[in-house]
Amino acid sequence: MSKVCELTGKRPMFGNSVSHSNAKTKRKFLPNLKKKKFFIPELDEWIELKVSVAALRTINKKGIYPYLKELAKKGEIKLN
Repeated sequence: MSKVCELTGKRPMFGNSVSHSNAKTKRKFLPNLKKKKFFIPELDEWIELKVSVAALRTINKKGIYPYLKELAKKGEIKLN
């Protein structure tokens, strides 16, 4: 299962853990992803998406359908 947000495209980032002695060790920064079911009343259907919490906050602010239309207009997703 990939760790990629289906709406924003957030992916794992790579960097270093830096200790007190300044020794650097490779590490991975994972996005905060949640599986969530959304009901779209305009389409009268349920969809399940793996989205980042940042995308969830935007969905709560704008609504799921306007946010999907905005992403489709930018060409980031394809809306049926």
